[in-house]
This record gives sequence, C-alpha cells and structure tokens, in this order.
Amino acid sequence: MPLEILHSAEEWRARFGASGTPAVTTIGNFDGLHTGHQAILRRVCETAAARNCVSSVLTFYPHPARVLRSESAPPLLMTLPQRLAAIGAMGVNAALVLRFDEKLASVSAEDFVRVFLVETMCAKSVLVGENFRFGHRQKGNVSLLAELGKKSGFEVGIVAPVILNGVPISSTGVRRAIFEGRMEDARLMLGRPYALEGSIRTGTGQGRKLVVPTLNLATEQEALPKRGVYATEAVVEGKTYHAVTNVGVRPTFDGAHTTIESHLFDFSENLTSGRLEVRFLTRLRDEQKFSGPDALREQILKDIARAKDYFRSGEGVVV
Repeated sequence: MPLEILHSAEEWRARFGASGTPAVTTIGNFDGLHTGHQAILRRVCETAAARNCVSSVLTFYPHPARVLRSESAPPLLMTLPQRLAAIGAMGVNAALVLRFDEKLASVSAEDFVRVFLVETMCAKSVLVGENFRFGHRQKGNVSLLAELGKKSGFEVGIVAPVILNGVPISSTGVRRAIFEGRMEDARLMLGRPYALEGSIRTGTGQGRKLVVPTLNLATEQEALPKRGVYATEAVVEGKTYHAVTNVGVRPTFDGAHTTIESHLFDFSENLTSGRLEVRFLTRLRDEQKFSGPDALREQILKDIARAKDYFRSGEGVVV
C-alpha cells in the first residue's frame, strides 16, 4: 500500500483517531535515508506488524536547521518527495509531516510527547537512535523519552547505529563523502549509489556540436558531488544506460554556473525534456580547462574508455 502522508495532528486524528488505531513510530529528518535510518524503519515495520499497529514516521519540513541556524544548515541529500517515497518503499504505512517553524521549535520535550505521540498518534512503541534529541533546545533525550513513555503507556526502543569502518553512519558522513567525490563510500553508507533526479533541460548545444552529445540535468537536490567527471548510470524513459557525467562549470567554454551533463553509452536520442536520474558510481578525474573543444573531446573519449573498462570489470554493477 502507498504511504499515507498527513500534515498535521488534526489530519492524523481524522484519519486514524476514529478507529483508535495505535501507532509504532520513529522521529527524525531521515535525510538521505542511509542504512542507519533503514535499520530503524525495518524495526518500526516489524514491531508494528507484530502488534497490529500503524507503522509510521514523524518527520519535519523544512529541515529544523533551516529555521534554527539557517546560515549553517547543511545542503540536503533529498527533497521532501524523495524522502517520503523512500520511506514508503521501506513498507511504512503513514508519515506525519509537521511544518517546522519557531512555534514548533518552542514546544517543550514533555509537551511534544503529550501532544504528538500520545494524544495524536496513540503511540504504543517509539523507536529511535541512541543519540536522539527532541523538544525545545533539544533538551529531551532517550532517557527522558523512556521516562515519559512509562507514564504515558508507550515503550521506547533504542536501535543501535550501523557502523562503517568504526564510525556510525550519519547523514553528515554521507554528505562529506559526496562533497569529496568518494562515491563508493557514499554507496556503502546509503546502501545504494547516490543519485540526482530531476528533469532534462536544454543546454547550450556546444557539447553536442563540438564534443559529444549529452543530457543536461536540472535538479532540486542540494548536495552535489565534487566537481569532476564520474562513471555513472543514467535512467531515462524507464531504461538504464552506462554513462559518464561531468559536474562543474564547463571551464573550457568559460562557464559560470554548475551543470550536470551526462553522455549516455549506446543512446542516440536528442531529448530536450523528460525525467532523468543519474547514479554516481566512481570519480574518474577533476574537472579541467582545455585549450579548446578538440582537446576536451580527446579527453572525454579517454574518460569514456576508462568508464567502459570500469563497467566491464564488474565494479559498476549495482546490487
């Protein structure tokens, strides 16, 4: 069944309150939905099924950091629709998406539990990570949550972090890997390649005329891989193609704005619209400025050959 998305306590009560259906839930932003998030959501679904409850997520939009410290808020790995789609794909029944603003930020930890977990969601079990914080100025922690749960009739489960190379996996760690071009590490933390999704947009036409034909991606996602050339997979019109992708400003043509251009292997259509997904597998080189289109084309042909070797080796197989 598709994920049901509710946007307020009133909507939740209208949907589930009449039947008195209790919830098993977790709380968080889940940006990127990495393997640590996935472990929590699996526990939510398993626990809800065992207790005949609604499996659910309580999340926020915009990201709290955008409201509380906008100058240092991190670039997001996912848009809200992408995040909700990924949560739904995990088998979660419902999501309560609360608008995060100054009013919500001022709610105490105790009132947050009472209003949303108890009075709204009728929570029977709340599953969170060991470093979970909540409420005004993040004064609530897992100990307080457990204490409030005992008083209010819900249990609290702590889900251990997923560890990679001795470090707990986090959205911050995923972002760092992406910004440094370490796409293999990002894939391990996410459990899948990092992908950018959006629409095909018309480029300047210089690449098709002078170098190699490309599809240009316009995306609302904020976390872009480090500038450079990557071996990628491109999904267009329901088909997946091996590709090379340049993320950068096209310095050979004195570009000023970041573009995401992909040359798809064995693809000859001249598309100017439609949906495109680009999955980043490995970084091939830095973006460089060349003396002209001929020198750039020569290097791109080398990039294509190197990417084909990568795919032939089996390293590019996504499992």
